[in-house]
Amino acid sequence: MLHFGDVFKRLYLWAKVFYMQLNIKNETARLKAVVLGQPHSMGKDPLLEETYDAKSYETVSNGNYPTEEDIANEMDAFEKVLRKYHVEVLRPLILPNSNQVFARDVAFVIDDKIITSNIIPDRADEQEAYAPIYSRIAFNKIYNLPEKAHVEGGDVVLHDDIIFIGTYTREDYPNKKTARTNSYAISFIKELFPDKTIIPLELKKNDTNPREGILHLDCTFMPVGNGKAILYPDGFLEPEGIQTVVDIFGKDNIFEITQEEMYWMNTNIFSISPEVVVSEEHFTRLNKHLQDAWGLTVETIPYREISKMGGLLRCSTLPLIRE
Repeated sequence: MLHFGDVFKRLYLWAKVFYMQLNIKNETARLKAVVLGQPHSMGKDPLLEETYDAKSYETVSNGNYPTEEDIANEMDAFEKVLRKYHVEVLRPLILPNSNQVFARDVAFVIDDKIITSNIIPDRADEQEAYAPIYSRIAFNKIYNLPEKAHVEGGDVVLHDDIIFIGTYTREDYPNKKTARTNSYAISFIKELFPDKTIIPLELKKNDTNPREGILHLDCTFMPVGNGKAILYPDGFLEPEGIQTVVDIFGKDNIFEITQEEMYWMNTNIFSISPEVVVSEEHFTRLNKHLQDAWGLTVETIPYREISKMGGLLRCSTLPLIRE
């Protein structure tokens, strides 16, 4: 006859096998499982008034919005690299006439918890496509934000016991399409992770000029390798933000990018491990530094067409498990 303790133990072991054991503590540990966005059935190109970031605004204005075929080809190249390193790649369901490329905006994982973003209303339908993935996560590991708390995964950068959060807290926040993370969300994350050090970083915002504003924190700052970081200093509203990053990583461990490199999103690369990163093939100066100065293996792929929509490699991913 089974005692209650034995039954509980068996149920616990069953749940441990059935559910994914989420684990994301930083940006660089060995990746085991990730959601990669979905390029299919994107629908018609957006109108200018339908864009919600400066790069898309510019692309639509210039009449060179990327085709679904080009986007699919680039994401296929990304998936091949991930599978080359034996990463489990999950994909959201295909929603008709919906841009689902940027999985990072839909949700993000910290430690063993997944937080569903309060994304802008124009993209809220995307979350429906993640139902099969959420079904593999224990319900008590899923957190929904309060209605007033706005945050997207691109603004959340993890560095072990430190959580950097890109934000914008000026009075015109409601009028800025590119202001995605507010102080309510920061308070929520502080309550959820009381043992972490939370560092808010104020970002410059511009809804129409991608050279003058920063959409998400990962478009101006990103840890890479072991204790290294890529940084665009002029992306911050306050010099204290820059100094905080320099103090934590050390000046000699930071690679500073130019405004033009920021425009092409050189910080938005993606780490498979401390030794391996995926980067865009045109990032020649950055890629050379990563290889020659920091000794990283750099897997280069074409991703420039996707960059025209305001995101790049990190934006396309939702990491679920790292070692």
